[in-house]
Amino acid sequence: MGLQAALQVIYPPQCISCSAPVTSDFGLCAECWRETPFIAGLVCDRCGIALPGGEADETAHCDDCMTIARPWDRGRAALAYRDNGRRLVLALKHGDRMDLARPASGWMLKSARPILQPGMLVVPVPLHWLRLIRRKFNQAALLSRSIAKAAGLDHCPDALTRHRSTGNQDGKTRDARFANLVDAFSVPRRRQPLVVDRDILLVDDVMTSGATFSAATEALMSAGARSVNVLCLARVAKDD
Repeated sequence: MGLQAALQVIYPPQCISCSAPVTSDFGLCAECWRETPFIAGLVCDRCGIALPGGEADETAHCDDCMTIARPWDRGRAALAYRDNGRRLVLALKHGDRMDLARPASGWMLKSARPILQPGMLVVPVPLHWLRLIRRKFNQAALLSRSIAKAAGLDHCPDALTRHRSTGNQDGKTRDARFANLVDAFSVPRRRQPLVVDRDILLVDDVMTSGATFSAATEALMSAGARSVNVLCLARVAKDD
């Protein structure tokens, strides 16, 4: 018996959500899979939210992306932020479940295939340094690192700096969210050569209003990026 097989006998694979037995590591059991709202089919080409009807290869935009100026080009999301999608995001973000970054990044990469470009630079949305000290890791950087490795793309975890604390966005109106993020990000001078004339894949865990992605995109474009596409693990819908 090989080492891997022996380990699976001693420590059999468990569902990453409920710990029920599963057939392979980093998987979901059948019940948790059914409760996880993966986004598929027709989606908004700007933010990745699921849209009713249509074919998956059509280009369409949601109401928000038709009325709100988006500084980035295209976007995708792997999950809807509800049910087990929400539980998984919160476990990664606040429950120290760093192991979830491996399967989550795989789901994200699958969703991102239509918007990937050769030679892209993968960049995570950064935390303010005070929050990073408290949390001990940046979940967006864990996701972006795995995505870049699997896609064979360059990764720069510190291409952006969040140079002032923006606090918690929960409970704020859409306008307040955008106002709170104005000039919150910048590209450090030492990283500008990496960003100039590059197509960027900007990664975060959750998109709600798009304020964070907008502010981070504007900082990258101001530093000379050629284009920015965005990718998140979960997209919040109005009804969520």
